[in-house]
Amino acid sequence: MRLAAGLAAVIVAVAALAGFGAQWLAEREAVNDAAQVTNVLAEAVVRPVLSDALAAGDPAAVAAFDVAVRGQILGDDVVRVKIWSPEGRVLYADEPQLIGRTFALEEAQREALDAPATRAAVSDLSEDENVFESAPRLLEVYRPMWAPGGQQVLFEVYYPYAPVAARSAELWRGFTGVTLSSLLLLVVLTAPIVWTLLRQLRGAETRRAELLQRAVDASDAERRRIAGSLHDGPVQELVATSYGAESAAVDADRRGDVEAASRMREVAGSVRGNVRVLRSLLVDIYPESLGAAGLAPALRDLAATAHARGVTVNLDLGASLDHLSEAHERLLYRVAQETLRNAATHAAPCTVSLSIARVDGAVELQVADDGPGFDPALLHRAPSDGHLGTRVLRDLAVDAGAELSLATAPGRGTRWRLRVPAHDRTRETA
Repeated sequence: MRLAAGLAAVIVAVAALAGFGAQWLAEREAVNDAAQVTNVLAEAVVRPVLSDALAAGDPAAVAAFDVAVRGQILGDDVVRVKIWSPEGRVLYADEPQLIGRTFALEEAQREALDAPATRAAVSDLSEDENVFESAPRLLEVYRPMWAPGGQQVLFEVYYPYAPVAARSAELWRGFTGVTLSSLLLLVVLTAPIVWTLLRQLRGAETRRAELLQRAVDASDAERRRIAGSLHDGPVQELVATSYGAESAAVDADRRGDVEAASRMREVAGSVRGNVRVLRSLLVDIYPESLGAAGLAPALRDLAATAHARGVTVNLDLGASLDHLSEAHERLLYRVAQETLRNAATHAAPCTVSLSIARVDGAVELQVADDGPGFDPALLHRAPSDGHLGTRVLRDLAVDAGAELSLATAPGRGTRWRLRVPAHDRTRETA
């Protein structure tokens, strides 16, 4: 769809550029043709009837010149004729109301008089001298001429713009046809290549998602194995050791050895403390409550674990979490776990607000701390900088159709937001 939209945009742009180019070329051709026609009219028609009396403004000479103009120049191809003095006075015009009036000469008119040459352009009809023109656009051509007595005058002719528009449309059709047909031919020739590349890209994306999911599954399995080994091995042995130390303390009390009893109770207390730490780590490595009791108890366990690391967590689980799919529960838990771990590592001691709510049909997790914050550009550095977990979470969110966003700055705290599309477990089962 993006490729088709891009192609459509290119076609529109090509058509527009072809239109501008066609108009420019048409105007250029029309201006050159008008200049040549004006030179012919000046030499063949105007020069024989141009007299000193006309340059002096004699009414009889003006009337005689008007007969020649109307009989041999004016028509469908020429709509206006004027003769100017160098001072800007209209010596003759086929519109009688202009004769005798004085206007400020335009720059092109002055240049044609100062450096004798034929000049043509699309007319600006907003000038006072063009008040009687009804057409929206005209072609005007200036050419200096000299009366028999040497008096310089400016011969001006106006041509209709309609032939220019017709020529522009003709050129536009030619340019557009050739350009678009070439572009379409290019599309046809490159379509198999583009389609192959798109298929390869989709296949690579699918394989990447599969590999990521396998990595996550393998990580979960390894976490489960490590948690089981710790729980069934060292944790149980330490619990037994604490019981043994407590029993030894009781035996020492019976013998009256108060000092030995005190040392044994210290050992038992130290062992029980280590057991609590290990159990907190077990919750962090693999929360049994997530699969057994659901997301809410698992998040409470996370909050308790974070509290032991100097992070006060305020939970707000106002949204109902009963109908979340298992994949979305795992994603929410992983994001909460990673962001709390980051807060404990980089912002403790601090206070974290963790909330889950339904917003516009989606489940939204927000984790915000009041710590020192950081520069978001750090997330784009190499994984060795300690942000690999965050990058993995971002990829997991994207693959799950979720959106993970970050708002932070040095000294402004850190806020994470995960937006997960609503997906009922009941519908998934059905």
